[in-house]
Amino acid sequence: MVTESVAAGFPSPADDYVEAGIDLNEHLIARPSSTFFLRVSGDSMIGAGIHHGDLLIVDRSLEPRPGRIVVAAVEGAFTLKRLVRHQGRLRLEAANPAYPPLELSDADDTRLWGVAIQVIHPL
Repeated sequence: MVTESVAAGFPSPADDYVEAGIDLNEHLIARPSSTFFLRVSGDSMIGAGIHHGDLLIVDRSLEPRPGRIVVAAVEGAFTLKRLVRHQGRLRLEAANPAYPPLELSDADDTRLWGVAIQVIHPL
């Protein structure tokens, strides 16, 4: 691992600062027993920087609060959306205007499954 930051505009002789390897689990996963990886399918969260094919890291131990991006089980299928409080009620909103919000109610067969904590995608 390189201990220096990288300049995006001017080259740096970083070879002089190379250390041992980096453990991504240590940096990305705080609670391994409640953390899962899911592959993103679709473009409903593209406005949040989450693209089709990305690898999503989800922590099931975190509380799904408004403002967080959550994985929800809706009618037996997973969906990825931002949890939002709108006019006193909770709903799931996409980060793409092509998708309407999903209003949540106690009668729905919807379960908030986990909170997205990281997204990994190629450049």
